[in-house]
Amino acid sequence: MGLTPAQHQLLLAVRGHRGSQGPTVSEVAEHLLLRRHSVVGLINRAVAGGLVTRSSDPEDHRVVRLRLTKLGERRLEQLSALHLEELRRLAPRLRPVWKGLD
Repeated sequence: MGLTPAQHQLLLAVRGHRGSQGPTVSEVAEHLLLRRHSVVGLINRAVAGGLVTRSSDPEDHRVVRLRLTKLGERRLEQLSALHLEELRRLAPRLRPVWKGLD
């Protein structure tokens, strides 16, 4: 899909945010267990790639909120479909760990 694993994690963090507004940079950094400056670089690349947008919080203009673009949404959906397909393909070969412990 042309995404790095870190970009995929970023898109998941933005999409999975529970608030009605998009997550802040700090919230994404906390979710990804990364330092804020590392996340800013990741966000810069995602914005340049058309995957994410930044906007000022309407109540506090010092706060930056993130949202997925239509392209970001599509890429995330495509990756999710590929991952589900791979899991379905591998499912017959997988066995629960606890069955081997009997």
